[in-house]
Amino acid sequence: MRFVHMADVHLGCIPDGKTEWGEKRSRELWETFQSSLQDAGERKADLVLIAGDLFHTPPDERRLREVSYLFSSFPHMCFALIAGNHDYVSGESAWRTFHFPGNVALLGAEGCECITFGHIGTEVYGFSYNKPQIDRRLYDGLKPEDNDFFHILLAHGGDAQHIPYSPQEMSLSGFDYIALGHIHKPQILLKNRAAYSGALSPIDAGDEGPHGYIVGETAGHSVSLKFVPKARREYVTMTVSVTEGDTTFSLRDTVARAIGQKGPENIYKIVLKGQRAPGVRFDTDLIGSAGLILSVDDQTSAAVHLDELRQRYHGQLIGRYIESFERKNLTEVEQKALQVGLEALLAGENRK
Repeated sequence: MRFVHMADVHLGCIPDGKTEWGEKRSRELWETFQSSLQDAGERKADLVLIAGDLFHTPPDERRLREVSYLFSSFPHMCFALIAGNHDYVSGESAWRTFHFPGNVALLGAEGCECITFGHIGTEVYGFSYNKPQIDRRLYDGLKPEDNDFFHILLAHGGDAQHIPYSPQEMSLSGFDYIALGHIHKPQILLKNRAAYSGALSPIDAGDEGPHGYIVGETAGHSVSLKFVPKARREYVTMTVSVTEGDTTFSLRDTVARAIGQKGPENIYKIVLKGQRAPGVRFDTDLIGSAGLILSVDDQTSAAVHLDELRQRYHGQLIGRYIESFERKNLTEVEQKALQVGLEALLAGENRK
């Protein structure tokens, strides 16, 4: 039996919503989801598992109809899904009244449910969230029936407010595979037993690294897993080294070249580090126009040549300021104060 495990698709989310590309990225989430289902079809997957947060908020009927159409486009595949903390099943939720095609099973919000797919020898267990936060350890103690089916647990959570659990308890549960959601970074929890597929696409600047889905293939009660990168773009933090000779335009060109090499499709957080010329201030908005850039963080400090400054400003305020620090062994805080104070004094000098 071959399955595809995905989670945290967050349909309806507008990543980087205040940017000019936010709406485009919102459409990309749908397109990447559809493309991932097409992948599953081409891989001849028997079963698609969605471990919570298919939607970014509890869905209305319109959004359910959209995904239902996508599911119905693959009648040879079975689908098992749960609602997570973002798209939970509330009392009057559209989840409760919507009718999916016969090849789709939403595991309920009233307690653990088991769905049997007899033709592929598989049982899937799990339950949906019925509110945004559940702090009870509801997965500890869950066990499958004693039969010859391949047993899968669909689970969503893993932190204090979202169904905390013990990996040791899970390892003893008797499930052949535990398909996890909620943590956006793909990771193996128990080797060939339990894994987070991670978010299908990154939706937040903290979601750095590759994103996609997991393909699993069973042999008896064992399974082999493979992570498949799928997201169109990644969030990347890029550190740029700054020297005294740099200007805003030279840094913008440096950033643009680096983005061209690393991938113009990615979304960047730029961090400037190093020493700039005294009195220089960089236009971070202009640097930020070099690509898909969320932020430019200027962590540079002014290059301070104390001997030169002492001689140039001897007997003046700047010279006396330097001499006041040279009479003692400086702590780290005092060194910072000297640096900041000199920057302010030199900036004032440059404005004269």
